Amino acid sequence: MKNHFTKISLFILIVVVFVACNSTRKVPVGKRFLAKNEILINGKKESSEELTNLLVQKPNTSILGYRLRLNLYNLANIHHDSTFRTKHIDNPDKYRRLSKWLSEKQVHRLGKSFWYAGIHEFLKKTGEPPVIIDSLSASKSTKRLNAYYYNKGFFNTKTIFSIDSIRLKKGKINYTITTGQAFMVDSIKTTIKSPVLDSLYQVTKNQSNLKTNKQYLTEDFENERGRLTTYYRNNGAYLFQQNYINFDIDTLVSSKKANVEMKIGDYSYRVNDSTKTEPFKIYKISDVNIVTDYSSANKNSKFTDSITYKKFNLYSFKKLRYRPKAITDAIFINKEGYFSDTRTNLTSRYLNNLKIFNYPTINYQIDPRDSLGRSLIATIYLTPKKKYNFATNLDASVSNIQRPGITFSPSLLIRNVFNGAETFEASLRYNIGSSKESANPNNVFFNVLEYGLDTKLHFPRILMFFNTEKIIPKRMIPSTTFSVGLSKQENIGLDKESFSSTFAFNWTPRANTTAQFELFNIQFVNNLNVENYFNIYQSSYNTLNNLATKYQANTSYFNPNGQLIIEDGITGFLNDVKTNNLPSQITSEDFKSVVSVLERANRLTENNLIFATSYQFSQTTKKDLKDETFHVFKTKFESAGNFLSLLANASKKLESQDGSNTFLDVEYSQYFKTELEYIKHWDLSLKKVFAFRSFIGIAVPYGNSNSVPFSRSYFAGGANDIRAWQPYSLGPGKSGGFFDFNEANLKMTFSAEFRFNIFSQLNAALFADAGNIWNVFDNVKDEIYTFNGIKSMQDFALGTGLGLRYDFNYFVFRVDLGFKTYNPAKLESEKWFRELNFSKSVLNIGINYPF
Repeated sequence: MKNHFTKISLFILIVVVFVACNSTRKVPVGKRFLAKNEILINGKKESSEELTNLLVQKPNTSILGYRLRLNLYNLANIHHDSTFRTKHIDNPDKYRRLSKWLSEKQVHRLGKSFWYAGIHEFLKKTGEPPVIIDSLSASKSTKRLNAYYYNKGFFNTKTIFSIDSIRLKKGKINYTITTGQAFMVDSIKTTIKSPVLDSLYQVTKNQSNLKTNKQYLTEDFENERGRLTTYYRNNGAYLFQQNYINFDIDTLVSSKKANVEMKIGDYSYRVNDSTKTEPFKIYKISDVNIVTDYSSANKNSKFTDSITYKKFNLYSFKKLRYRPKAITDAIFINKEGYFSDTRTNLTSRYLNNLKIFNYPTINYQIDPRDSLGRSLIATIYLTPKKKYNFATNLDASVSNIQRPGITFSPSLLIRNVFNGAETFEASLRYNIGSSKESANPNNVFFNVLEYGLDTKLHFPRILMFFNTEKIIPKRMIPSTTFSVGLSKQENIGLDKESFSSTFAFNWTPRANTTAQFELFNIQFVNNLNVENYFNIYQSSYNTLNNLATKYQANTSYFNPNGQLIIEDGITGFLNDVKTNNLPSQITSEDFKSVVSVLERANRLTENNLIFATSYQFSQTTKKDLKDETFHVFKTKFESAGNFLSLLANASKKLESQDGSNTFLDVEYSQYFKTELEYIKHWDLSLKKVFAFRSFIGIAVPYGNSNSVPFSRSYFAGGANDIRAWQPYSLGPGKSGGFFDFNEANLKMTFSAEFRFNIFSQLNAALFADAGNIWNVFDNVKDEIYTFNGIKSMQDFALGTGLGLRYDFNYFVFRVDLGFKTYNPAKLESEKWFRELNFSKSVLNIGINYPF
């Protein structure tokens, strides 16, 4: 019976899919479904996105040739209301039977239910109706195609269309385009009435987008309009607009040449009912006025405070609360300088970046004091934001450590702290939770505690003992950030005390480029509950527990459940391993496992002091959110421990018990780290994008260290990395992710994605991630963990998979499913394709794209 039911269900599914796949099912009689558009350019087929986007009618969207949305639409009953009425309301027998079970009102409401109406509305909305061939739309398409080639210089283009029948109710539209020969620009003449504009043009005419003996392109003319408008308005032509530039084009049909004359008329303006003209003028700035506390409420009031500083006039309705230099450093509009759009925009950007004002308003007016009318008064209106901003956040969470946990996070923002446009931020973290794993002698429910304070002070300039204007000019929007953080944990993990502090300079060398120099980045970690290590790192504990059981360790080391006692049982077993005091000889492989666990425990429980200096640089060619052809380059250099090494060497008490130098009784880390990342996107048209990312990073310990701190090491796996592995579960090398948190000091990864649209805002991707982490130049010598040149490239793991992404405009919700395609930790015969099944796949959920 079960088999019969399965077969019947399968048969019904096949029938439904077959019916839905009938693309002409809902095409009206006498009409044709548009199956295909075909474009022939001078006898050759053309299918570029640039041309197909010009067509008014396009075939229904498809995914790898399958018209999913059309088939969903075909499954819907478009007239479900009348169908329900005919079947249930207008049929007396059915209506009588339904009325026995339901009231008359409920019978009518049944027609609005999901089964009878909702599912069909969903299919209609999600689906896509069949595209019906329309001659009027095809005619509009021919006009668009003609215009496209006309703008390319093919002035004698002829375009016709024809409709061919493919089979019953299906057809295609053929567009046949004959372009003829393209016209070339033969001569270029300029007529510029205003002498000052003509003089400016002569200076940069060699930069013109228009060239003789070049094919006519409308795009070149538009670009030249834009270039000249920007150029004039950045050199004082305050009243100039793009519409003053016109082109007369004389075409010689016989020789396929075009003679171009560019005309720029005088400035025109209306006086009463008449229009007058006069030559354009070049304007200079006679005054720069800055209103520091403007609002709609006080706009008609009188100023009560003012000051002139370095040719800038600052006004305030109340007492001036800012040091003049803090404001004027953000102003790029200079007295006696020429009017410039670029300087205006840069001023707006810089002032907004101070984060103490709303977006500024900059107005210009012709100075009435200038009899020649060639001067402008610039007035900058600044509306201050609130000086104090207080916010609170309360979160409840559940985790492996806290069940539950409650976090209270108040924060305070103070603007213009020292009257120099500085901002100060402070946030407090206070977390309480309940944990059965933690010590709780008084049986208190909330027995887990973590608290901390983070502060940050932001200066809109470079704070240095010498003038940095020549190195980092103010047009690069420089800033300085000083931050301090303190935190402490009780009954959480190793109960860490931590201190962090940074002093960093930030600037923007050019558009879409950022740079940061951290003069120092300090991190101090003090572990107070080291004995809790094996409660946290379960795989390390399980390794020792299994070995103690295997070698029949002393029964006093185990609890009644046969588990190794933490801490006494572990200590006893490790002492027996060291003294070879076990009932049987431990193998070299198992001894190596014990040593590995101990090395990792010592590393993760040691106190840490990092005093680092770093430089970061990032550049992108991405113009806006819609730009899908761009690249991103990032690099970072970091050096740690050198300054502390100088201080430690100057001290009489240098060495700890193992011979390493200490500072404040803590062994400090010393290493050099560098990273390179390159991302490239290619727009393949029709909402298809190919994305690629490469990353390489290495941190080399030296001097006072033989390993890199855990916080500065690398891991592999996770939603934004190699997605077929969980975070920290891949590597190092071909070790197989033996520990809970596998890390190393060398990392190489490469990722590629093919992204495409399914329908509307739902997108999908096919991806491949390759890479691994290794130990190199540190205290790890085992070959399965270390990088040993080219031969270690065979340790590259490969993960492949697919994902779905829904674009909410403000962010993208992402789900990726990764499969281990090549696993370097497996035996040689099991490395490839042995884990391509759902049971061994990894599900990743993330926000926004991985790269």
